[in-house]
Amino acid sequence: MTTTPQIDAPAATADRVAALKRGGGDRSIPTTRRSRSEERFAWAMITPTVLTVGVFTALPILASFALSFFNYNAITAPHWAGLSNYTALLHDSVARHALLVTLMLTASIVVGQTLIGLALAILVQRRVRWLRPLFRAALFVPLLVSAASISVVMSYVFNDQFGVMNYYLNAIGLPSVAWLSSSGGAFMTIVLVVVWQQLGFTFIVFTAALSAVPEEMLEAAAVDGASGWRRFRHITLPMISPSILFVGTVGVINTLQLFDQPYVLTQGGPGTSTQTMVLTIYQQAFQDLRFGYASTLSVVLFAVVLLATYLQFRLSRRWVFYS
Repeated sequence: MTTTPQIDAPAATADRVAALKRGGGDRSIPTTRRSRSEERFAWAMITPTVLTVGVFTALPILASFALSFFNYNAITAPHWAGLSNYTALLHDSVARHALLVTLMLTASIVVGQTLIGLALAILVQRRVRWLRPLFRAALFVPLLVSAASISVVMSYVFNDQFGVMNYYLNAIGLPSVAWLSSSGGAFMTIVLVVVWQQLGFTFIVFTAALSAVPEEMLEAAAVDGASGWRRFRHITLPMISPSILFVGTVGVINTLQLFDQPYVLTQGGPGTSTQTMVLTIYQQAFQDLRFGYASTLSVVLFAVVLLATYLQFRLSRRWVFYS
C-alpha cells in the first residue's frame, strides 16, 4: 500500500521565507514586471499633484522666508536687511493688534461653527431624519460659492441704512443695529458670515460621525437607566471626538488665514477692530510696497498656524478617543 507523504504547511512556508531572506528567490512567485508597471503608474498619477504643491506651495513659502531678510519694494533690487524686519515687528503695535484680532476671530468662529454644526447634526439625526438630505444640500451650497462673492451679498444684507437685517428687525419693533459701522457690530458680522458659510462642512462631518455611533450601545445605556445627557456625554461625545478634533483643526487653520470677509465687508474697520493678519500682510505688500516686511509677517503667521496645530494635537491626547 502506498502512503501519501504529509506536507507540513507551516514548515514549508518557513523554508520559503528563509530562502527569500538568503536571496535565493522563489520560483513560485511571479515576476515583478507587473509590480514595477503599477509602481510607474502610481508615480505618474501623483507626480502632477507633487509638482503643483511644490511649485505653488513649497516654493512660495521658501521664497517668503528668504525675502523676510530683505527690503524690497518691487521697483528696485532687494537689499539685505538681516533681522531688521523682525526687530521692527517687535515694535509694531498694528501687527500685534492684528494678531490679537485674528486669534479672537478664530476662537469665536471655530467655537460657533462647531457647536452649531453639532447641534444641527444631532437634531437631524434623532428628530427629523427625513430632513437630512435637505439640510445637507442647503448648508453645503454656501461652500460652493467663493467667500468674496458671499461677502459682497452680505454687505447689502448687513448694511446699516437699507440692509435686510435691519429691515426685519424694525418690522418686529426692534431698533436697527450698526452692523458694519461699529466695532462690536463689525466683529459680530464677520463671525456670523464665516460661521454661516462654513456650517455645511461641520454639519456633514458631524452627521457622518453620529451615524457611525452604534445604536446598540445607546440602547443598552438607556436600558440601564442612563439619561439622554449621560448617553451623549459618555458614549456619543467620546466616539465623535476625532471628528471634533478634525473640525477644530481645519477651522483654526482656515480662520487664521481669514482675508476675504474683512476685506470686502469692513476693510479692517471700523478703526482696526477687524484688522486680520492676512489683511495686514496684503496692505503692507500691495499698498505700502514693503514686500520684505510683509514676508516677515507671513513667516510669523505660518509659525502661529504650526504652533496652533501642534497644540491641538498635543492636547487632544487627553480627550480624543480613537477606539
